Amino acid sequence: MAARILKIAPDRPARDTVNSGARIIANGGVVVFPTRGLYGLGADALNEKAVDRIFKIKERSRKKPVLVLICKTGHLELLVKNITPLAQRIMSQFWPGRVTLIFDALDTLPPMLTAGTGKIGIRMAGHPVAAALARAVDGPVTGTSANLAGEPGCMRIPDMDPAIIRAADLVLDAGPLQGGIGSTIVDVTGQSPVLLREGSVGIGEFF
Repeated sequence: MAARILKIAPDRPARDTVNSGARIIANGGVVVFPTRGLYGLGADALNEKAVDRIFKIKERSRKKPVLVLICKTGHLELLVKNITPLAQRIMSQFWPGRVTLIFDALDTLPPMLTAGTGKIGIRMAGHPVAAALARAVDGPVTGTSANLAGEPGCMRIPDMDPAIIRAADLVLDAGPLQGGIGSTIVDVTGQSPVLLREGSVGIGEFF
């Protein structure tokens, strides 16, 4: 049975529609939702069974970690061991936005989130729907792309692999997304930033 598909305004998402997604996530379900570039798969990042379901839906290797989205810096205490002054500076400058920061992860997190690396990638949601969903959940949400492993990400729901839509519990369709370059990834666990991937924010912004 395919997931229910709800249309949602990308700039001013209806509260009732957002809350429908949040209830599903809070109950261990999976929701397809829009981010700035591609559609993502959202689940409760602290629910091990829900995270496991994300891996099964994507047919993703357990050796690959999963991005987590938050709506406020206060949720970092649920995920990371410490926040360095470097991390504070970069967060204040670039969040919300397309910069993913790598932190030392709490040992209590579902191990699939970190893929055994001891680190976790976190971004503050920038897309209005993603941000509203994270606020309604009031906790960290997975932000991995809504595609099968090895396949390209999806900017339009009609182009999404039917297997993803069948496996999800709800799809929030905000229309075509902008795609483009992915987020810049920066490790902020030390005293100096370590650029792991240059994306939509250029390297010169950090050095």
